[in-house]
Formats: sequence, structure tokens, C-alpha cells
Amino acid sequence: MGGITRRKTKTIKIGNVYIGSRHPIALQSMVKSEARDIARTVEQIKTLEKSGCEIVRLAIKDIHDARAIRKIKQKVNIPIVADIHFHKGLALEAIDNGADKIRLNPGNIYKEKEIKEIVSALKARKIPLRIGVNSGSVRDLNSRNLNKSDKLVASCLNYVKIVEGLGFSDIVLSLKASNVLDTVQAYRKIAKLCDYPLHLGVTATGSPQSGAIKSSIALGALLLEGIGDTIRVSLTDKPEQEVAVAKVILSALNLRVFGPRIISCPTCGRCQVNLVKLVKELEEKLSGADSKLYTKPMELAVMGCVVNGPGEAKEADIGVAFGKRDGILFKKGKAVRKISFADCTKVLLKEVKG
Repeated sequence: MGGITRRKTKTIKIGNVYIGSRHPIALQSMVKSEARDIARTVEQIKTLEKSGCEIVRLAIKDIHDARAIRKIKQKVNIPIVADIHFHKGLALEAIDNGADKIRLNPGNIYKEKEIKEIVSALKARKIPLRIGVNSGSVRDLNSRNLNKSDKLVASCLNYVKIVEGLGFSDIVLSLKASNVLDTVQAYRKIAKLCDYPLHLGVTATGSPQSGAIKSSIALGALLLEGIGDTIRVSLTDKPEQEVAVAKVILSALNLRVFGPRIISCPTCGRCQVNLVKLVKELEEKLSGADSKLYTKPMELAVMGCVVNGPGEAKEADIGVAFGKRDGILFKKGKAVRKISFADCTKVLLKEVKG
């Protein structure tokens, strides 16, 4: 079975992380706290680091947030992106204080004189720029007859033209809408018109469940077409949950491997054990504080009945298929022994760990 052929792009360096088609699709999130609250921000970033986040963005709304970047960087290990809106001075201050990338919104920083000052500072420090267009703030551009995805693309390309005209091309692009179809259409269009890396995301997705579903549909569709070099799943939830959902999306498409992947049945009237409890326990262990103990890529099947259970368990690297109380443990397609439901979590984790 063939894999996904990724769209060819430039490579952009963000701190110690490279993004582009020659590199793994990077995981991003955004801190929910004010950057000026250094202790809380560092705590959130460290939690994100443990969850597997590789690039983190901070909202920079005033001079205090911009100046906090320097102290924050001394305490964390992943690159920091400064999210700038309205005020060019905040971009310049963030650059001076060590931001690894600057995100500008063409909807609110659009005067060419201001863009020129920011680009000059980026050049001097060799820092890349994300041109981040959002449907909620896209400027009209005298193009009222364009649909939303075309407006996003037009806004982005106009900005790219200005920045390229200043001799700068260390650029990442994003075109986010809250509507899945608008988002997908915008990224498909821009992907054909340039070779810059694309930061994928759907904005303002809503509740955790709704946001995860919308993001999975949009990002999954694009990633299947080879479009996308870094992703951020936007959720009204804890930032580490954004990373957890992003990992599932990339893992499901075999674009990244983050350790064991659980296959489990949805349960029905035939299931006579508490499979939901078991799967939750396994997920918590495999993705929690001890996740570094379980990094071996493999499929782990946890099945609750005799219909599809033995077949799925045989096909997985490690599997268990339950009957009434006990389950049959399978390894590499062979039945090994019976295990009790009470011991199942411990036995499976030991097998995964090897």
C-alpha cells in the first residue's frame, strides 16, 4: 500500500525545528495564559513539551508580553512564536527579545512601511515569518465578489508579494477559517500557487469534541493530499489536548509515529467486560507522564468479544480478545496464553514495553 506523497516545499528553520516537505509534520499549540505571567506560561509550555508539542505560540498583546519572551526562553526548550496583531512595535520588541518566529495578520498589520520595518528586523536576526490569514479578520481588498476562500488566498498572496519584494522569503503561510470547507478550499488553492510550507488549522472550532471533529475532517483531507507541514488543532480546551488530537490525526494517516496505537472495538451487548475502562487506562498510561517508556511503534488491539476480536488481535503486534471473564493474549498473530481482565492493563503494558 502506497503512502502519502507530500507537496514539495521550501525548508524553514524555527529555532531548532525544521519544517517543510523534507521534515516531519511539526506539532504546534498556543499557550492560554498571558505571556507576562512568566511562571504560569512556563508551566504550560513545559506541560506541552511533555505532551509532544514541538512549537508553541504566545499571544503578544502589549510590551510586557513581548519582553517576557526573553525570560520564558531561558526556561523552556521548544521554539516560541510571537503572535502579533495591530502594533508593529510589538513585533520589533518580540524580535529583540528572542522570538523564534513572528506571526503577522494581514488583516491588521498591512501598511507597507510597517511591514518593511518588521522584515528588516527579521532579516537581521534570521527569524522566519508566518503570514497568518484568518477569516474573521481578512480585509475586503475591494473584492466583495470573491468567496471566502478566494479572499483568504488573495489576502495571503498580496502580503507575500510585499514581503518578497523586500527580499525576504523565510515564510510560512496559514489560511484559517472557522468553516471546514472554506479552510480546505483555501489551502488547496494556495498549495498550487507557491512552494512555502503551510501551517494547517481550522480556527474557532468550538467545544473540544466539535473542534476535534472539524479539525480532523479538514486537516485529514488536506494531509491525505500531501498538503501541510505543521499543524495546530484549535480547541476550547487545555493546550495539551490540542496536541493529543493532532497526534491522533497524524498517526491515523501514518505520517508520524508516536508509540503504540490502540485498536479497540466500540463494544455491544456481546461484550462482558468493562472494555471502556480498560482502554482509558491504557491511553492514560501510554500518553501520560510515563509515555517515554512506551515509544516502540506498534498496534495494540483490545477487543471485547469473539466475533471480530480474535481476528483483530491476531493482526496486531499485541492483542487481547475477551470472552466472559478472561482474554486470550496474542503476539505477532499467535495465541500465547489466557489473561484475566483484572491483570490486563499490567500485562499489556509489560508487553508493549518489551
